[in-house]
Amino acid sequence: MKTSLWTACSAVAAVAAFGLAAPVSAGHENIVLEASLSGRAEVASGSRDNRIVGDPRGRGEAYVFGIDGDSTTICYVLLVERIGELDLPPGNGRQAHIHRGRPGQNGPVVVNLAWPQDGRAADCIAEDRILPNGAPAFARDPMTGALRATAVEILMHPEEFYINVHNQEYPAGAVRGQLKDTLDHGH
Repeated sequence: MKTSLWTACSAVAAVAAFGLAAPVSAGHENIVLEASLSGRAEVASGSRDNRIVGDPRGRGEAYVFGIDGDSTTICYVLLVERIGELDLPPGNGRQAHIHRGRPGQNGPVVVNLAWPQDGRAADCIAEDRILPNGAPAFARDPMTGALRATAVEILMHPEEFYINVHNQEYPAGAVRGQLKDTLDHGH
């Protein structure tokens, strides 16, 4: 299984690295989501605040996809450039997440992603995975213990989720991008 997951991540990473608009589905029924990230897409915490709050030079692309026959795992490829601290390891405010929130809305973290050190990160994450720091990969509600979102929910309703990359200079988010279905599966 790990080989097929790595192959899937590598295929999407290769497509993304060459700047092609949509990843190849290779005959699979996987849903492939994408997000174009920019500092201009960051949302200020004040509802009347229209200033750019992310890194105005920052940009990136993200791809999130499911695995055939595994409804509890999502894989992702995250490519980011023109933001500070990409040469540094994760920690000290350097992190990436999938958040729940529609365009123009801020929302809670639902999935913890790897920091894109050197501008790249990719992984496959199961809902029950525990990260090396002891935190769950899929965030849970502190009161109920329930998942804040499931892999299926993210894949079926991408418009309700966004990717956010944070650093020390922009702790609320250096770049952000709303997820969308690349093949319009009718969501």
